[in-house]
Amino acid sequence: MSYRSGEKFTILTVCTGNICRSPAAERLFRSAFGDEVSVTSAGTGALVGEPIHGPMADLLRDIDVDVEDFAAKILTEEIIGQADLVLPMTREHRGAVVELVPGAVKRTFTLREFARLVSKVDRAELEQATGPEPTPASRLAALVTLAGRHRTPVEPELDDVVDPFRRELSVYQESFDQILPAARTIARASLNL
Repeated sequence: MSYRSGEKFTILTVCTGNICRSPAAERLFRSAFGDEVSVTSAGTGALVGEPIHGPMADLLRDIDVDVEDFAAKILTEEIIGQADLVLPMTREHRGAVVELVPGAVKRTFTLREFARLVSKVDRAELEQATGPEPTPASRLAALVTLAGRHRTPVEPELDDVVDPFRRELSVYQESFDQILPAARTIARASLNL
């Protein structure tokens, strides 16, 4: 998919079970963007129909992010095709997305990778790319292109979000502590904060 001005921009977050990492990122983005941007999530091995897993839901609730009315769903070509930006939680997930839809490669970044690249984009360059009346959607569309220009190889641990599923609460916190600042960096750049 290619974003067109005036349309709603769509972000897709991806993990394995679609009950911990990707729904956390989805709900953080929904909280930041409201109705300005459409956000959804899916899993490569989704526990279809399940809610956000308890420990991750608790971490979201602690910062007043809504966790209700969530049901895990499986990643499909159609879901990827509808997304303007795909943010998997690991390089492995990114590979799965691109394997399903090779044409999505230029709009698919791990969550942490995209946040890192967004922080390298020059504000003047972003303003020039978004035109006279920028919106969160037009900023996100420009950031996909501009961030792609800054891609360089890094260590996998800088790109991947740790999987907390069925592990200690401290691992859920570690995972959340990787997701939250990345989501905030992307939201701030898109909302011009």
